[in-house]
Amino acid sequence: MSQQLDRQVASHSALIIDSNPASRSVLIQNLRSFGFGTVKQVSKLIDARETLERRSFDLVVCDYHFDTEGESGQELLEELRREHLLPYSTVFVMITGEATYAKVAEAAEAALDSYLIKPFSANTLFDRIKEARQRKRVLSEIFEAIEAGQLQQAAVLCLQRFEQRELYWLYAARIGAELLLNLGRNAEARKLYDAVIAAKTVPWARLGVARIQVAEGDLTQAKRTLESLMGDAPQYADSYDVMGKVQMETGNLADALETYRTAANMTPGCILRLQHCGTLSFYAGDAAVATDMLQRTWQLGRKSRLFDVLSMMLLAFLRYDAADRKAMDIAYDVLASFSDRYAQSVRLRRMARIGRILVQLLARQTSTAIDESRDMLVELKQPDFDMEAATNTLSLWARLRQHGITAEEHESVVQPIAMRFAISKASIEVLAATSRLTPDAEGWIRQAHTDVMQASQHAMNLALSGKATVAVQTLLEKGEASGNAKFIELAGAVANRHRERIDGVDALVAKVDTLTRRYCHPATHIAGVRRSSRSAGGLVIRR
Repeated sequence: MSQQLDRQVASHSALIIDSNPASRSVLIQNLRSFGFGTVKQVSKLIDARETLERRSFDLVVCDYHFDTEGESGQELLEELRREHLLPYSTVFVMITGEATYAKVAEAAEAALDSYLIKPFSANTLFDRIKEARQRKRVLSEIFEAIEAGQLQQAAVLCLQRFEQRELYWLYAARIGAELLLNLGRNAEARKLYDAVIAAKTVPWARLGVARIQVAEGDLTQAKRTLESLMGDAPQYADSYDVMGKVQMETGNLADALETYRTAANMTPGCILRLQHCGTLSFYAGDAAVATDMLQRTWQLGRKSRLFDVLSMMLLAFLRYDAADRKAMDIAYDVLASFSDRYAQSVRLRRMARIGRILVQLLARQTSTAIDESRDMLVELKQPDFDMEAATNTLSLWARLRQHGITAEEHESVVQPIAMRFAISKASIEVLAATSRLTPDAEGWIRQAHTDVMQASQHAMNLALSGKATVAVQTLLEKGEASGNAKFIELAGAVANRHRERIDGVDALVAKVDTLTRRYCHPATHIAGVRRSSRSAGGLVIRR
């Protein structure tokens, strides 16, 4: 066949992902005969991921089955879509055998543009690509609005297409619901997901409902929705991501670990799920599993934008615990190289310093390591000292106890960190897990949580007894002294609720705003598990 797909195809590019050289050769010939100006090829999924992170293609043709990689083409596609490494304009076509038809057909309702069952003819390939490109053209106004950051307009276009049941309405419904969820228009998103479920029950719509419930803080109902979905579609890995986040939010680290372990086993080539499983295994004290998962994360993701350097930081702690100087040196070299590459990053510089301290401890340069650890404590009250910095610092000091640090000095480090980040059951459980090596430190952390809860309750009692001014002042004093977001946010809530009965309320609210900007930055993750709904099993909308 030498017929071109359309006038634009000569300037378009295609990527073929297939481990079979003969299949790649045939596909190259086909795509060139269809008129594609550029056709690239890779034989491994890891190479495909790296290629797609560096540049975009108009068409991707990917085989489903890869014998030696422990990952399927569909899992690659889902990760690329979830993490927005594929533009909406890219057509993705999956090639599958009869045995995996059901899985690929289900995926076609969500992230996949088209699929082909082996064996297939050049004519069939031509028709599927032509049809998929046509859908992209029909929906191009939506995609262009998203790429331009006009999310409100894109949502309106999706809703219009859905309500009028125009061509490709189901695909538009999913994009529209995702846009509405990202825009905080939860009620409208829920209405759209419910309408899709009524018209055609699909897993992604039910998952969308669960994500809205999470966004609205209804974790109990979200858990029920997810349990039902996982019972009906146990192989739908995205539902495990959201369930893991629900379990993390409620402080059930052991359950979250089991959930992420299940997801990682289902999709062993997914970098993010390996990272989640590895980090939670680290905090659970399972060194063997954590080391395996984090090392696999590094091997798979070292060239990927999806790799989180926290994985190497935790791996450095594990190398230190195993007294493996050679592996520790390698881990530190990685941390240092990231810090050098992104010199403006306080986060990476902090990790590299901790890595250097661990190297010094293994080299018996104990006094130097302790001095540098003490020097880092000036960061404790800095606004950018976040939950991740807290857990890494506590992990370091738990190990310094093995080198002569007294319990009194250790407590002087743990106590202010615990007071600052004792804001939820989830945060306390993670902080306590970092001090597993030193049981007394775990006790200090839990006591700090008790102190915060009691102080908060005391302030609420003051407000209810007519002493709202004293309540707000007390909360602000504690919030400023500790940096604890719970105190600061509660002060704002009391001030706004009892505004009419508080003297000098405007000055107090202004102080709340100042402290909020300094200390109440929204957390992006707990223990390395992303909390944003943008990667919680849904499409990711670029802003």
